[in-house]
Amino acid sequence: MTVLLVFLGGALGAPLRYLTDRWVQAHHVLRFPLGTLVVNLAGCFVAGVIAGGVAQAGWSSDGQALLGTGFCGGLTTYSTFSVETIELLQGRLTIRAISYVAASVGLGIGSAALGWTII
Repeated sequence: MTVLLVFLGGALGAPLRYLTDRWVQAHHVLRFPLGTLVVNLAGCFVAGVIAGGVAQAGWSSDGQALLGTGFCGGLTTYSTFSVETIELLQGRLTIRAISYVAASVGLGIGSAALGWTII
């Protein structure tokens, strides 16, 4: 049953990532991977809410499988973050690459912590 919940969550998160990334790319002109940053930060926040709910409020592990592992796993993308960072570096956009890494890690941790604390 747990595998099915992860599958269903991922089936919702992955298309949402794709659509969000495409929408963000269509609405900004900077050569910066803002779409991936947006979905990763949103996923960190939701994962923080789920982890906080399980740890502090006794939420079910089924909910964690569906929303945490499945949905957030489908929504977020570490591999794209890595490739986009390399592309920025290859394009000699070093400051943007460093900014992207710093924002992704720093704001990602902050988003997860914020999600955790609202429970």
